[in-house]
Amino acid sequence: MNIDIHSHFIPEKFIQMARKGDPSLQVKIEKDLSGNEFMHHDQGYVYPLLKGFFDPDYRIKDMDKARIDIAVLSSAPPLFYYWVNSELALKVAALINNSIKEVVDTYPDRFAGMGTIPMQDTDLAVNELKRCVNDLGFKSVQIGSNIEGKQLDDPQFLPFFKACSELGVLVTLHPYYVGAKGALGKYYLTNLIGNPLDSVVAAASLIFGGVLEKCPNLKVCIVHGGGYFPYQFGRLEHGYKVRNEPKINDAKSPRSYLNQLYFDSILFDSDALDYLVKFAGIDHVVMGTDYPFDMGETSPVDFIESMGGSLEKQKSILGKNAAKLLGI
Repeated sequence: MNIDIHSHFIPEKFIQMARKGDPSLQVKIEKDLSGNEFMHHDQGYVYPLLKGFFDPDYRIKDMDKARIDIAVLSSAPPLFYYWVNSELALKVAALINNSIKEVVDTYPDRFAGMGTIPMQDTDLAVNELKRCVNDLGFKSVQIGSNIEGKQLDDPQFLPFFKACSELGVLVTLHPYYVGAKGALGKYYLTNLIGNPLDSVVAAASLIFGGVLEKCPNLKVCIVHGGGYFPYQFGRLEHGYKVRNEPKINDAKSPRSYLNQLYFDSILFDSDALDYLVKFAGIDHVVMGTDYPFDMGETSPVDFIESMGGSLEKQKSILGKNAAKLLGI
């Protein structure tokens, strides 16, 4: 069974609200000269409103072409809404989570759900987390790799991570750069370099900030192959040994927490994937696509099979690990 643990979803109800011009959503749907629709977020992020975002039947056809049996649906990152008031953020999160649940219930053999959380309000975040688990049956949630500039080691977020640890929920970290960011404004570097950079900052914050130490049962998945984290891990280890700053929160060495970290396979380079498996262990790598964004992997099964190794090794990444993490 091949499981895509990293694919994105936009509810049709949200799209209808945007079409009606709901100003609170801070998004417009506009057409280009060829008649193609695009989502224009006020924060600066623009992307095509592809049918795969909201049409399950269309998505299933793409899944069949890519040999994907089950896709885990998660919010498109521009819909995190950490930048608005808590009430609106909860409204959007609940809409997304309920819509994902409807799709999962309609196609239980093809989809699983990953919740989204209003992280700017810890009480609401914990409540929506519990609803996702207890009422909707989700085994995982997706959050940003930072919350409007606040890193994940901020004390505000610790109750949320403790709740995830206690509930056995997998937390997936996803960057959500929107628009130009300083020196990364050219050449789409906000995504090409900014996203993997944001991921390694998030991972280091969870480690050196003592979050993983305080939440020993917490499981975290870092998308896009872990960003730069696996490939500069030696630098983090060395820094922990020779500097005092990484020790101020009584964290152990970074290597002590690798058993809590998981990584998806979106790397586009078989040598990089081989290294990731060697670094993290075969049981800690899962298949992802980033569907339907253009920075996604369109042939993930072919990519994983191209890395070689035993059939059992490939099966672990293709679906066995994800099935164990998510109870599929």
